[in-house]
Amino acid sequence: MSENTIRVRYAPSPTGYQHIGGVRTALFNYLFARATGGKFILRIEDTDQERFTKDALEDIYTTFSWLGMDWDEGPDKEGPFAPYFQSQRTELYKKHIMDLVDRGEAYYCYCSSERLEAMREEQQKTKKGSGYDRRCRELSGVELEKAKAENPNPVVRLKIPLNGETSFDDILLGSVKRKNTDINPDPVILKSDGFPTYHLANVVDDHTMEITHILRAQEWVPSVPIHVILYKAFGWEPPKFCHLPMVMGKDGQKLSKRHGSTSLRDFKTEGYLKEAILNYIALLGWSFDDTREFFTLAELEKLFTIDKLNKSASTFDYKKLEWFNGQYIRQKSKDEVKNLILPYLKEDEKVAAVIDSDKGGEILDGVISLVHERLKLLKDVLPLTRFLFVDEVDFETEELIPKKMDALAAIKICEKIKELFGRFSDSDEENEAFFRAAADELGVKLGDLLQPLRVAITGSKVSPPLFESLGLLGMEKCIKRLNKAIDQLKA
Repeated sequence: MSENTIRVRYAPSPTGYQHIGGVRTALFNYLFARATGGKFILRIEDTDQERFTKDALEDIYTTFSWLGMDWDEGPDKEGPFAPYFQSQRTELYKKHIMDLVDRGEAYYCYCSSERLEAMREEQQKTKKGSGYDRRCRELSGVELEKAKAENPNPVVRLKIPLNGETSFDDILLGSVKRKNTDINPDPVILKSDGFPTYHLANVVDDHTMEITHILRAQEWVPSVPIHVILYKAFGWEPPKFCHLPMVMGKDGQKLSKRHGSTSLRDFKTEGYLKEAILNYIALLGWSFDDTREFFTLAELEKLFTIDKLNKSASTFDYKKLEWFNGQYIRQKSKDEVKNLILPYLKEDEKVAAVIDSDKGGEILDGVISLVHERLKLLKDVLPLTRFLFVDEVDFETEELIPKKMDALAAIKICEKIKELFGRFSDSDEENEAFFRAAADELGVKLGDLLQPLRVAITGSKVSPPLFESLGLLGMEKCIKRLNKAIDQLKA
């Protein structure tokens, strides 16, 4: 590899579905590589075999394939540092761990889980000390032989210096220092099952894969001193660190499921476009200037620079993402919108049957005209337009009655609307004019006049533009539904 080639990696653990925070991290690594002519590596950190799932692994591939983010090296694109699954690199880890043990930088720990649990309980009880008490750090002679006999499958622990401090430079955070006495005492780097812990595998892989820059969330900052100590123990130069600002909910807490959807598969299911997601999350911690908001992935690949990253946390705003999504839907052609909304409409068997009938194309074209400029989420198309595909709609009688009115007043409005249907035209402006005149004649607001009509026709108080909807539905069905509303009101 060229000494000047920037190499970055995204290293997800396949224990859960890809979420906004992880995808933001992957995106920044990807953009940094593309903008600098570097390499973007996908590495699967699957050493946690108990929590590993095939679904989570597949989700990694499908998520980034859908987003259009391709890696230069990875499990399905072998490079010079394969394999890219950590579970297939265990011999490499063991070799390096033996090196650390031989040089006195690490040691075998034979403590049983029972002893460790008793130690933790005592520490909580006395409020003295925390973490491992280093009992096995200096074992020798008879004590060592006894420990070996009692536990043939020890773990390996890293020796954390007993005094001094560990520091590192971060591109965003500057110089970060930590007293060694404040670092978790002698963390495990090789588990009893032969798999490395995150700390060891992370450092060995980043070094052997020649990673030059590590871009990851700030939640990993507390782990860096351990990694720096590992690099020093091996005699290696650490990569450059850049810890990205956290992604928070509006309550100031780390973004999680309690704030709403966070997994990419959920956003995709709800009908967010990949263009909107990529554009929005690129702005969570990065900005090109103070005014520009819209970027394609290709534009981001050219414009992204690390020096425009923010130090402070970013707030994830679902409403803002919805707004972006609506803007990107408007940019799609009618044919593109049609292909996007069809799967959502066909989730309803009755709607699917109409779409597949002779009249389906005409109704679908009308639906696209209704929603193209108004849709924010693709999933909303079915509840918004289902009334156009079915013969009847259901509604609560109470919803037909405007506020501060009774059933008799609502009946009077419905009867007046039936008269207006005889004058209904293709011009929305004309229709609104004579409906407004009728509202004045009855002494009611236009919104109150339209409420029983809207509910009777669509089954909801919220709908696409009403006059366009009436025209698409046809007067025969409109009159039938209005008569049903009158009958319910009279009853």
